[in-house]
Amino acid sequence: MAGQISPTRSALLASKASLKTASGGADLLKRKRDALIGEFFALVKDALAAREQLGGVSKGAYTSLFGAKAWDSPEAVESLSLAGSGDYAVNMQIESIYGVKVPRINIPERTQTTNFSPINVGARTIQAATDFGGVMEAIVKVAATETKLRRIGEEIKKTSRRVNALEQVVIPGIEDDIRFIRSVLDQREREASYTQKKIKAKIEAKAKQQRKDIQSGNHGSAAD
Repeated sequence: MAGQISPTRSALLASKASLKTASGGADLLKRKRDALIGEFFALVKDALAAREQLGGVSKGAYTSLFGAKAWDSPEAVESLSLAGSGDYAVNMQIESIYGVKVPRINIPERTQTTNFSPINVGARTIQAATDFGGVMEAIVKVAATETKLRRIGEEIKKTSRRVNALEQVVIPGIEDDIRFIRSVLDQREREASYTQKKIKAKIEAKAKQQRKDIQSGNHGSAAD
């Protein structure tokens, strides 16, 4: 890269400005990465808790299902599952976490809409249906939390690559440019100083010789 730049003082100033910008950018990215890492580990706890909750409600729901089949018969439960209709809706919005777009899901209070009369359905079957509604809520929560976790993890990797590129490629390259420009300018300054000294020495030598010539001429005139 040093061979592609002009070793001038203006180029030196521009390279110093670029170095300051790159260093500042690396610092900002590192702060962003650190903040994202903190958010990531907080979400890991949430994701584990959501998974644990899903496991718990799933276990309870299947227990209710097995009880319903035992008391109300598998045919009755299957008939109910085919007859029932339940619309499951969630409110999803997009939020920004340190510039990362992630979903924010709000689960409204669940209302059970059925096409059957509770009089003709056993209590255990109704409980199983309710419990599996809780399973749906837990699944949505797991999906939302793990989506956040994945996107933030991807952003951490992306930010780390940018930091590494700045610290390992861009900044060292600019520093090399600055050293190259300074070395050329220093060499030019030394050469200019040497040239000035030689010119000065020649001028002084010529002046000295002229003074000698004048003095010699004066002595010759006095002798006449």
